[in-house]
Amino acid sequence: MTEKLEIQLRLPNLEEGKPVHELIQRCPPLDVNSSYNYFLLCSHFRDTCVVAEANDRIVGFLSAYLIPGRAETLFVWQVAVDEAARGHGLAGRMLEHVMARPFCADVHTLETTISPSNLPSRRVFQHYAEKVGAQSSEETFIEVHHFGGEAHEEERLIRIGPWK
Repeated sequence: MTEKLEIQLRLPNLEEGKPVHELIQRCPPLDVNSSYNYFLLCSHFRDTCVVAEANDRIVGFLSAYLIPGRAETLFVWQVAVDEAARGHGLAGRMLEHVMARPFCADVHTLETTISPSNLPSRRVFQHYAEKVGAQSSEETFIEVHHFGGEAHEEERLIRIGPWK
């Protein structure tokens, strides 16, 4: 896309759970969770989630949380960018935005899971590791058999850091 979008990054709110759910539905290969899940993310976990808005429409969403018992580690759950907003580096901008918040001041390690075939997500996190000057590692986290009969690739755990 060549058009320059003016994209605002901000905290989500409860009312945006449904539009975020609809965004996730438009962003395969992301797993679509219940709309209730996105209401919780946009309210209870809003300090570690980011909404990207352009032209009064949600065009991006990053969900994350601090791992219980490991407050120095942010786990990034999903990063979604609407097709209309791709090509603007939005995924990386949302990641940097959440990491710059005071709520994440003590975070020095980032974790996420990525399917082996999701190359765009792999690039986003590789670029972030380079930007913060941190090592990254990768290991199997959820194996195919864990999904039972679901058609789902394994999920690889990517760990970046520590960088402080």
